[in-house]
Amino acid sequence: MVTCTTRAPREGETDGVDYHFLGEEEFGRRVEAGEFLEQAKVYGRRYGTLKKDVLEQLAAGGDVLLVNDVQGALAVQELAAGDVRLGEALVSVYIVTETIDELRARLVSRGKDALDVIGERLAVAESEIAEAGHFDHVRVSGSMEEDWQWVQEVYRESRGDE
Repeated sequence: MVTCTTRAPREGETDGVDYHFLGEEEFGRRVEAGEFLEQAKVYGRRYGTLKKDVLEQLAAGGDVLLVNDVQGALAVQELAAGDVRLGEALVSVYIVTETIDELRARLVSRGKDALDVIGERLAVAESEIAEAGHFDHVRVSGSMEEDWQWVQEVYRESRGDE
């Protein structure tokens, strides 16, 4: 599912593929219109998942993978508690690094954020770690490939495809 953001595209990102890149005004209009399943301000930028896209995919019998921060995932869980179709479909996973120092090293090595942004991300991460108990499945992160394999295993198990 392609989500929306008000941040500028990074090098190599394509509108409609990586994100729907929206202006602040357009994003706000969509919030007011109730178009988002979840939306939040994260690190000074707004992010959100369009409700229509998710519900149409589920109604067609498809599956949806949402990649959210903790705030967004908890918002989706709250909505799912009052929506049978969404509630039946929802399986939540939480991937966390072993330590904050490991997360710092990963953020620095990827080279996409300034040090002050990394500091902000680390402060948020420390508070988010306490939310792990709200998720169906929790994993201490390995490599991206290992984490993706694990997510696929959780998916297959949730569908009974073991």
